[in-house]
Amino acid sequence: MRVIDSHTEGEPTRVIVEGGPPLGRGSLAERVQRFGSGFDDYRRASINEPRGHEALVGALLCEPCDEACSSGVIFFNNAGYLGMCGHAMIGTAVTLAHLGRIEPGAHRFETPAGIVMVDLKTCNEATLLNVESFRSRKDVSIEVDSIGNVTGDVAYGGNWFFLTGDAPCPLTMENIPRLSTAAEAIRKTLAAKQVTGAEGAEIDHVEFFGPPVSTTADSRNFVLCPGGAYDRSPCGTGTSAKLACLAANGLLKPGQDWIQESIIGSRFVASYQPSGHSKIIPRLTGRAYVCGEATLFRNPEDPFADGIVASGRNMPASRSGASPDPQQFVAQQF
Repeated sequence: MRVIDSHTEGEPTRVIVEGGPPLGRGSLAERVQRFGSGFDDYRRASINEPRGHEALVGALLCEPCDEACSSGVIFFNNAGYLGMCGHAMIGTAVTLAHLGRIEPGAHRFETPAGIVMVDLKTCNEATLLNVESFRSRKDVSIEVDSIGNVTGDVAYGGNWFFLTGDAPCPLTMENIPRLSTAAEAIRKTLAAKQVTGAEGAEIDHVEFFGPPVSTTADSRNFVLCPGGAYDRSPCGTGTSAKLACLAANGLLKPGQDWIQESIIGSRFVASYQPSGHSKIIPRLTGRAYVCGEATLFRNPEDPFADGIVASGRNMPASRSGASPDPQQFVAQQF
């Protein structure tokens, strides 16, 4: 399996350019389902240790249904599959430019969450026009063990978020373990109390926000992703969800820049345009850099051929649809 690694404002992306699973044709939603039910060992082998790590997000290039799109892209991480991933979309565009497959300019990409636009400014900078984003619920209060009362908004930016200013400590790098523990407690409480996104969608991202460290930024955030890793970038879909909340509160005008700073100090320059029905189209500009190319090998005698799985959270059904047996995949090849 040939892959190219990059990072977007610090958050890594691994693009599979050759040797990915044979998902056939059909809508991207159908192909994601096929990926998860029949070829999930590809995801686990390419993302999990020893070939990957918990912060890594994968992107599989595939033929788009819409011929006007440069490519279709399916995003995944150590926990499963993502409808959209902002940093990985920027990283994918920069990777395609690195490969000589696209040139600077505007490009359409088909994702499971919908079609997005990427304006490739240079070989390392791009502007993403994300999917429609919106706030679903305002000022949701929950009582979280070891934290107390937490109030936040539920919003969609390509993934579902709970956004809150009630962080248990300052948003600094030395507090990442404490912030991660608190965010996971909030996520579990939301699930237990059946607080969801639209149509019962799971809220799988938690975002704390607070004052920035830089005097030229507007906000700093900490985002916990579904697999338990924190986002090193300001999070593209999380920043989109934040913009939707700001727009709903009348705190940010259309076209006005909002500089979102991440927990490590990287940033996205963001703005939005109204899209009707209380929704917005977020616009995010960030930088990505290719940092490696590799061919991943899979030895059938390797007991960790399909990656080291740290929890049952990302242990899917096998290709036959039965409960997974960790040894069952050992004899299979990429």
